[in-house]
Amino acid sequence: MGCLSWPSEEELGGVRQIVAEMTGRGVEEVRVVVSPYRICPLGAHIDHQGGTVSAMTINKGILLGFTASSDQQVILRSGQFQGEVRFRIDEIQHPRPGNRKNDKDPAKDLSKIHEECDWGNYARGALYALKRGGNHLKQGIIGYICGSEGLDSSGLSSSAAVGIAYLLALECANDLTVSPTENIELDRLIENEYLGLRNGILDQSAILLSSYGCLTCMNCKTKEHKLIHSPKLQENQENEEHREYKILLAFSGLKQALPNNPGYNCRVAECQEAARVLLDASGNGERDPLLCNVEPEAYEVHKDKLESNLAKRAEHYFSENMRVNKGLEAWACGKMEDFGKLISASGLSSIQNYECGCEPLIQLYEILMKTPGVFGARFSGAGFRGCCLAFVDADQAVEATSFIRNEYHKLQPDLASQLNEGSAVLICEAGDSAHVI
Repeated sequence: MGCLSWPSEEELGGVRQIVAEMTGRGVEEVRVVVSPYRICPLGAHIDHQGGTVSAMTINKGILLGFTASSDQQVILRSGQFQGEVRFRIDEIQHPRPGNRKNDKDPAKDLSKIHEECDWGNYARGALYALKRGGNHLKQGIIGYICGSEGLDSSGLSSSAAVGIAYLLALECANDLTVSPTENIELDRLIENEYLGLRNGILDQSAILLSSYGCLTCMNCKTKEHKLIHSPKLQENQENEEHREYKILLAFSGLKQALPNNPGYNCRVAECQEAARVLLDASGNGERDPLLCNVEPEAYEVHKDKLESNLAKRAEHYFSENMRVNKGLEAWACGKMEDFGKLISASGLSSIQNYECGCEPLIQLYEILMKTPGVFGARFSGAGFRGCCLAFVDADQAVEATSFIRNEYHKLQPDLASQLNEGSAVLICEAGDSAHVI
């Protein structure tokens, strides 16, 4: 698959030049945080229940150019949003008003938070998390942040990428040594405590732990992780079953979640209620109400005690955990067709059992399922807006993009017309973990 193609020297140079102009310093003094977007081939919607998930980063994401300020001031500009954010690192940051714990619109829970009032919330959240973690900061940063050009990042966890970018920049400016696992927890503080989103740790883990060409496996209960190589990338190994792949991102054009969907936080609560019923029935009511604390055998014995909605959520959790384990084996053997079938089954369970998604995203999923060369597909994210992901035979990737664009335009002409033809369906490659250049 070649060397990493992102960020390019041109992209890095552009970010450095802007920061140099902001600060009056030389471009050689500007550091750049590279914080990639992530995809989750298998393990959809089970991280918040302590399930096992898989993830990898792509060659698109967030760039944050910065220098340490000479005082405690933080000054930020954005390539996507207007205005300038200013605050001091000695300011006390409090969780945002309302704390969003009952917000049922995932569009507000994720990157749309930037647009609501102050796009600097994630930077303030990073400061909150670092102080909450017992870190002492002496210097602020002067920085410029931007996302990959022309890319709608909905469904790719741009929120976690942004939060991690600010954490790494502030840590670098203050000579703090913080491990990736510690930063996973710090970004969780940004999202769970500061912004009130009830998500798990999949997104942060993928962005911080991934390695180029590997599939990252994360046990969200134990926090243990491992990197699984595909045989093609292991030196001196050949596997005739291995087929070279590309990653496709097909965008819906839907920027905001539909107002009548029950939302992300509601699904989390339903999973917890299902766990509570199953644990009580099995005599383990003292355990935390998470589905990872329910033994698979106890689920089989007591699942008939769950009412319809809760039964579907539990079925998704336990079947998805099984798909992850099978998918890791397929990936390790280089069996992309088997891996893809599991991804597609995950997508179907997300629709039928987790009951997420909306008409445009479901239509995109169905188009991808019949696209020539596609191994497997599912929503990228909750499916309330944003995009679908697919693994596709590298030799058929270009043909597949044309097929998807044409078929989607037939079904959703209004939404399709809002997409830039060059970025409506993107061909991507695997990325690396977040780091500072």
